[in-house]
Amino acid sequence: MEITNNTKKPLRVPLPGGKKLFLSPGKSGQITPAAAARPAVVKLLEAGDVEISEEGAKRQGSASSSSSVQTASRDGRSGAMRQSGDK
Repeated sequence: MEITNNTKKPLRVPLPGGKKLFLSPGKSGQITPAAAARPAVVKLLEAGDVEISEEGAKRQGSASSSSSVQTASRDGRSGAMRQSGDK
């Protein structure tokens, strides 16, 4: 699930396990359905401060295909960095 901050101020969204999701104005993040059912998140949703959508799962599937394209375009070069400095 994807949660989007609709306000013009940063938000801290409380999540299960004592964690918090920090959202800048207009930005979005990923949460679980269990986190979306929490009273604090429901309160933010009812106030119109955040918007929750199911688009996160769809977008995640397309990200894996783009990463395979990126790996194929590397032309077989090694990802290791060169050593530098005194030896």
